[in-house]
Amino acid sequence: MSINNDTTDYASVTSKLSPETSPSTTTITATVINMTPLPHRDPNNPFAFTVQQLTSLVDRKDLTFLQQIQGVEGLARGLHSSLTRGIMIDQQRNSLSKKLNEDYRINDIKQLQQILFDEYPDSTTPSTTIPTIHQRQHAFGANILPEMDSNSLLQLMWIAFQDKTLILLTISAMISFIVGIYEDMTTVDLDNNGNPIPGVKWVEGVAILVAVLLVVVVGSVNDYQKEEQFRKLNAKKDDRHVSAIRSGQPCFLSIYDIQVGDVLSLEPGDIVAADGIFIQGHNLKCDESAATGESDGVRKASWQDCIKARTLASTDHDTLEEKISLIPNETSNQHFERKQLPDPFLVSGSKVLEGICTYMVTAVGIHSFHGRTLMALRVKSEITPLQEKLNVLAENIAKLGVTAAGFLFMVLSIRSVLAYLNADPSTDPTTVISQLIHILITTITVVVVAVPEGLPLAVTLALAYATQRMLKENNLVRILAACETMGNATTVCSDKTGTLTQNKMTVVAGTFGSSFRFRKDPPVYRTDLIDLDNIRRRIPLSVRYFLNQAMAVNSTAFRLPNNNNNNNNNSDRCDVTLVGNKTETAMLNFSRDHLDSEPFECLRACWPVEVVFPFDSKIKAMGTVIRVNYDHPTERTIYRLHIKGAAEVLLSRCSHLLSMHDHSYDTHQAMEEKESCRYDIRTRVMTEHNHARMSKIIQTYGNNSLRTIAICYRDFDSWPTNWTLQDVLTSGGLTMLGVVGIEDPLRPGVKQAVMDCQNAGVCVRMVTGDNMMTAKSIARKCGIYRYGDLAMDGATFRKLSPALRTSLLPHLRVLARSNPEDKRLLVQSLKSQGDIVAVTGDGTNDGPALKAADVGFSMQSGTEVANEASSIILMDNNFSSIVRAISWGRCVNDAVKKFLQFQLTVNITAVLLTIVSALTSSNQKSILTAVQLLWVNLIMDTFAALALATDTPTPKLLRRMPEPRSAPLINTCMWKMIIGQAIYQLVVMTTLLYTNALQIQDPVILQTMIFNSFVFCQIFNELNCRRIDNGLNILKGVIKNRFFMVIFTISVLGQVAIVEYGGTAFQTCPLNGSQWMICILLGFLSIPIGSMIRLVPEHSLFFYNGGEHLSSPSRYTSLAGSSYDFIDEPINLIGYGAKD
Repeated sequence: MSINNDTTDYASVTSKLSPETSPSTTTITATVINMTPLPHRDPNNPFAFTVQQLTSLVDRKDLTFLQQIQGVEGLARGLHSSLTRGIMIDQQRNSLSKKLNEDYRINDIKQLQQILFDEYPDSTTPSTTIPTIHQRQHAFGANILPEMDSNSLLQLMWIAFQDKTLILLTISAMISFIVGIYEDMTTVDLDNNGNPIPGVKWVEGVAILVAVLLVVVVGSVNDYQKEEQFRKLNAKKDDRHVSAIRSGQPCFLSIYDIQVGDVLSLEPGDIVAADGIFIQGHNLKCDESAATGESDGVRKASWQDCIKARTLASTDHDTLEEKISLIPNETSNQHFERKQLPDPFLVSGSKVLEGICTYMVTAVGIHSFHGRTLMALRVKSEITPLQEKLNVLAENIAKLGVTAAGFLFMVLSIRSVLAYLNADPSTDPTTVISQLIHILITTITVVVVAVPEGLPLAVTLALAYATQRMLKENNLVRILAACETMGNATTVCSDKTGTLTQNKMTVVAGTFGSSFRFRKDPPVYRTDLIDLDNIRRRIPLSVRYFLNQAMAVNSTAFRLPNNNNNNNNNSDRCDVTLVGNKTETAMLNFSRDHLDSEPFECLRACWPVEVVFPFDSKIKAMGTVIRVNYDHPTERTIYRLHIKGAAEVLLSRCSHLLSMHDHSYDTHQAMEEKESCRYDIRTRVMTEHNHARMSKIIQTYGNNSLRTIAICYRDFDSWPTNWTLQDVLTSGGLTMLGVVGIEDPLRPGVKQAVMDCQNAGVCVRMVTGDNMMTAKSIARKCGIYRYGDLAMDGATFRKLSPALRTSLLPHLRVLARSNPEDKRLLVQSLKSQGDIVAVTGDGTNDGPALKAADVGFSMQSGTEVANEASSIILMDNNFSSIVRAISWGRCVNDAVKKFLQFQLTVNITAVLLTIVSALTSSNQKSILTAVQLLWVNLIMDTFAALALATDTPTPKLLRRMPEPRSAPLINTCMWKMIIGQAIYQLVVMTTLLYTNALQIQDPVILQTMIFNSFVFCQIFNELNCRRIDNGLNILKGVIKNRFFMVIFTISVLGQVAIVEYGGTAFQTCPLNGSQWMICILLGFLSIPIGSMIRLVPEHSLFFYNGGEHLSSPSRYTSLAGSSYDFIDEPINLIGYGAKD
C-alpha cells in the first residue's frame, strides 16, 4: 500500500527514515531480512506492515525496528488499533462508517478523519475506513492451525489392506480363481443323471476376495469414524478463552478469534496465546524455555524502559569488562555475569510466571512462534498403555497362530504330495496344484482368524466412545491414557474451592478493627453483631471510604459489559457481571452492596498504581501500591500498600489495628464534603489481647466453614523499588483494617460423590490453602474427615521425616495451608507406596503436582498452565465429574476385557477345530472353509468390538476395589469362561462331525449345520461376555446399548442369509426348520453353560491366581470408627489431633 500524506504520524516516521524519498510514492517490498519500515506494494493490505515484518519482529526480538516505528504506539497506528481500546469490532465499525457517510461530504477528508479520531482517538488511519476482521485475517491470517492431514476413507482402506495376511490371502484367492477357471474350462463335471453342470470352481476365489474386501471396508469405516471423533475432541480440547479489549470494552475471546492488533490481558498462569508487544503492566516475568531452552524467567517491560536498560548496560559495559579482566577466567563468568535485560516481546506458548500486563498481538496462527512449533511437532494420536499391552498380547497370540498354521500347512502339503506320487500317473497335475492352493488358503485363513487384530480396535473404539460420552458429562479428556488409568485410581487429592464447593463466594461475616463485628442474619440475642444490611449506617464514613479504596485498588477483577440492551436505569445492579478471582469479586460485591462504594473503576482511576503484586501461593497474599497525594495540612506524597490474604498469616505481621470508636470520626462525619477528611482513619497499637481476640475470631469463622481474608495496609514515604511483597511481610509493621468471612457453599451431591469414591476403594484427601479450621469443617461436611482421621498443615507435612510421613499417609485426609510444593510432595509420597494418584488443581503452581500425578484434573476456570499440565479438564469444576471419570475408566477397562474374553474363545475354538478337521480329513480339507472363517473373523473382530466396547457404566462399577498396576489383563474368572466355552464348543463340533449324532448322510448339510452351530455359539457367547465377573444376569442393560442390539441383529440376519443363499460361495445349503432349531439350540446352550461355569469356585482351579484385586478396602476407605492410639504421639508433636 502507499501511505496517504494526510496520515502525518506514520508518514513522518517513514520520511525521517528515508528523507530522500517521498512516502506517498515510494514502495518497497518488505521481507524478513529487510526490516526497513517503509510502505509495501500489496494493494489488498490496508495496514502499514506485512505479516513477514511482524513475524520477524518478535522472532528476532528486534528492538531497533520497534524503536524506528515509534514503539508500540506506532505499531498500533499501523495496525489500525488502539493501546487502550483495542481493535474496533465490525458492528461498531459499520455504525461509525454509516455515521460518517451520512453527516459529512465524502471529499472532506480532514473532517472525516477528525470525527474518526474523536471516536477512536488512539488510531491514525490512512483512509476513512477501518479494516474489517475479514481484512485482518486476509492480511495476517487467523489464529487457527491448518487441519492435520488426515487419511481419506480410500487411503484408510489401502492402509488396512497392507496387512501381510490379507495380502497373502488375496494372492492365494487370485491363484484359486485362475486355477478354478482353468479347471472349469478343461474339465466337465456331471450330475447324477450324467448331465453336464456349469463349472463354479472359480467361485471360492471370488468369495474370498469379496470377504477380504468386506473386512477391509468395515475396518476402514470404523477407523475413519474414530479419527473424526478424535478430531472433534482435539478441537474442543485446544480451544480456550482469553481476556481481551475490543472497542474499549473488556471481553472474552475464543483463542481461535484472536486477530493481529488485538489487545490481550495476561495474568500469572496464562499461556501467551499469540506473539505480541508489551503495552503496560507490572512485574511481568515469562517462562520462555520452550523457545530458548533457558529455564530462567524473562522479565518484560515497555519498549522505552527496555531501551533505557540497554543504554545503561552498554554504558557500564566497559567498566564491567575491566573488572572481569582482573578476575581469573574460571571465576569471572560466575561472579560478573551480566544481568539479563528485559524485553517487550511476548512469545506465544510461553507461560506467565508472575505479574500482569496488556499486550498487542502481532502474529497469530502459523505465523506465531508457537504455531510454527506445533506445525513442526505434529504427531498422530498417542498409544495408551493398555493399547501397548494388548499389542504385545496380540503379537504373542499371532505367533502361536502362525506356528500352528505353519505346522498344518507342512503336514497337509506332505500328505498331498505323497498322495499324488502314489496315485495313477495319468492324474492331472492341476488337481494337486488346486489341492495345495486350498491348503494354503486354509492355513492363511487360520492365521487371519488367529491374529486378534480386533484388540487394538476394541481399545480405540472404547476410548473414542468413552471420551465423547465423558465430554457430555463435563470431562474433557486431553490425554487418552488418563481415561483408562483413572479406572484404577486409588486416591484423589482434591482442591476445596470450586471442586468440593460451588465457588460462589459471598461475604457473610466480618470484623473491622477488633470490635465492629457483623454477620448476615444474626440471632436476635447476639446484640454485639450488626446485621450485614445495617453496616453502612453504623460504620464511620472515613473508615467506609478507606475500606472501599482497599478493596477496589487491590484487585484484578473487572466488569464485563451488560449486553442485554436493557435501558432501564433502575435495573438490578446484581445483573452486572464481575470477572476475576471469586474472592475478589465477593469483596467487590460486598463493598458495592453494603459499603455504598462508588464503581471500583472510578476508584482505581483516582490513584496511580505504582506496583502490583499478584497473589503468591507461598505467602498467601497479594498487594497493590498506589501513590496518594495530600494537600492538607501540607503538600506531600505517600505510597500506600494495600494487602489482603490469609488472615492468620497477615495477623502475625500486623503491629497496629484500625480504631473504630475514635471520637474524631464524628468531626469527619460533619465534614463529609471535604476530600482531605475522606480517608483520614485512626489506628492503635495491636496489643496481645487484640491479637488473641482476632485469632479467636478467625478460628470461629473457620469452624463455620468460612474462608477468612485479612485486609491490611502500610504507608511509605518512598517506595523501595527493589522490594517484593515477601520483603514487606518480613519487615512487618502492617495495620490491620479487619477480617471478612467468605462463605462458599458445598456443591450439591458432593457428599454422595465422596461416599461413592470411598465405596469404590478410592481414598479422597482434601488439599487446600485455607486455614486448618475451615478445611476440617468443610471436610467434615463432605464426609472426607471423620473420627480417627488425620489433618495436618503443609508446613508440618513437609518437615516430616520420610519414615514418619509414610506411616501417617494412610490416615491423612486433610492437608491445610498447603502450597503447591506440599501437594507435589504428597503425590510423590503416595506414588512411592504404589498408589495410583489423581490430583485436582487450578493454579499455575499446581502444574508440578498435576504432572507428577498419574491423572491430573484441572478446572475449566483454572489457569492455562494448569490446563496444559492436566490429563482431564473438568468443564463444570465439580468433584462429581471425577466420580464419573472413575466410572468411565473402569468401563473402558472392562470393555477391553469383555472383548478379550470373547475373542480368545473364538480364536482357540476356530484354530483347533480347523487344524483337527483338516488333519483328519481324507482330502486335507477343514470343516470350516476359508470364506466361512473370514465371516467368523468379521463377527469376532469388528462387530464384537463395536458391540462390547459401547456399554455404559453401571453403579456396580463403583462397588468394587481398584486393580493394582500389576494385575493381569486376563484374570482367573475370565480364563475360566474362555476355557469352559472353548471346551463346550469343541465337544459339540467334534461330536457333530465324527459321531453321526444328527444321522445326516449328506456331507454338505452336515458341514452347513456345523458351521451354523459354530457361528450361533459365538453370537450367544457374545451375550455371555457382557460380564467378566461371576454375575449371572448377562442381560442387564442390554436394551440400552443400541450398538449391541444392532450388531447382534446384523450378525443373526447375516448368518441366516449366508446359510440360505450363500450357496457355492460359502459352501452352504438351505436348512429346514428342525435343523435350524438344532443349530440355534446348540448356540443358545452357551448361555446356561456360561452360568454353570460362573458357579465354579475360582480357588479350586489349577490356574487360580489370587490377589488380582485389592483384597482389603481399609487402606483406601475412611478409617472412621477405628482406634489408632499409636498416632497420638506424633500428632501431639505436630500440634493437630486426630480426634476433635
